[in-house]
Amino acid sequence: MVTEASVFFQNPVFFLWIYLFKLAIWWYPFLIAYFTWIMYRTYIRAKWIKNLKWSLLEIKMPKEISKSPKAMEVVLSQIHQPTEGSLIEQYVGGRVRSWFSLEMASFAGDIHFYIRSEIKYKNLIESQIYSQYPGVEVTSADDYTDKVPIGVPDSGWDFFGMEFKLTKDDAYPIKTYVDYGLDKDPKEEFKVDPLTSVLEFLGSLGPGEQAWFQIGITAARDRYHKPGTWFGTQSWKDQGAEVVKKLSGQGTTDDKGFGAFRLSPGEREKLEAVERSMNKFGFDTAYRVLYLARTENFVGTNIGRMINCNKQYGSENLNGFKFGIWTSFDYPWQDFRGKRLAYRKKKMLENYRRRAFFYPPAMGVPMFILNTEELATIYHFPGLVATTPTLERIASKRGEPPPNLPI
Repeated sequence: MVTEASVFFQNPVFFLWIYLFKLAIWWYPFLIAYFTWIMYRTYIRAKWIKNLKWSLLEIKMPKEISKSPKAMEVVLSQIHQPTEGSLIEQYVGGRVRSWFSLEMASFAGDIHFYIRSEIKYKNLIESQIYSQYPGVEVTSADDYTDKVPIGVPDSGWDFFGMEFKLTKDDAYPIKTYVDYGLDKDPKEEFKVDPLTSVLEFLGSLGPGEQAWFQIGITAARDRYHKPGTWFGTQSWKDQGAEVVKKLSGQGTTDDKGFGAFRLSPGEREKLEAVERSMNKFGFDTAYRVLYLARTENFVGTNIGRMINCNKQYGSENLNGFKFGIWTSFDYPWQDFRGKRLAYRKKKMLENYRRRAFFYPPAMGVPMFILNTEELATIYHFPGLVATTPTLERIASKRGEPPPNLPI
């Protein structure tokens, strides 16, 4: 008598294929439905994004700025836009959460600050900047990325690009302006602005060289796996609460069971930093940098300088930035025909110009959480402590914001 078991022992590979085929028949409709849904959602989102209207604002500094990065925290808190609209807007219209781009650019050492947003947020951003920085000048600007023929055949330009990611989990903050004492008001000569290293690099570039720094932000969403569930998600603050619980449990408890009071100085510093971080608004963040130059002006050592000028935000005890994706390969056999590098460069340049971070066509861009304090550390309008001579400053001082700006 021929049984299924005897067939299996005579030809187990054949039996396994039959079993997988039967299993596929049951799962095939669900797979088709899933991929159809993914394609539909990508299409309607792309259509929504295509119809968005954008504004690029340039911010010019006065000769004196006495505000700490706390002022930029206030501005960032106002552009924290977590709404995604109704379910109909999301799943029929394709609406996505609004995002913004904080940018610094150097053109042969001439430093400029920009903020890109949807046009509907232009007046909000202007009014908030004027309210916190009365002496600045905010103007609409042409897109500087269109002025460089990079990506065009035989343009005579080349570039190196990188997208950063964090060294640790998102719950651990980077070293912020608070850690550097910029939240206080000491004498000017004792202040240390961590942004100075970036400004010094940007200001040191020569003729035929440019550098673009771009920080994409959108209000953080619940995207972390919730322990004990199959598909449940939780927020970055829930993840932070788990880290706090873990760190608190590292201390040696006393007779009354209080473990946090027995933490080592390093553990206590880490715990306090995480707890402080959780009290701020959080943003999903992407951070990319590009060094561009004419072929004859390309200085390879500037690549290392561009990367290293972000090291002051990191520490062994907390978080920091490290390599995510970059336009290079470690070994020749990873791309011996050069096609992968050409595609990676093309994609990174397109994503920069489109300010694409969180939705197609930006796929695989490293994303992490930074709160308003962390973002204000890596992007703010520097005071006199940053004495970079090529940082453009306006001569006049604006007394009041324009009265016709709606808030």
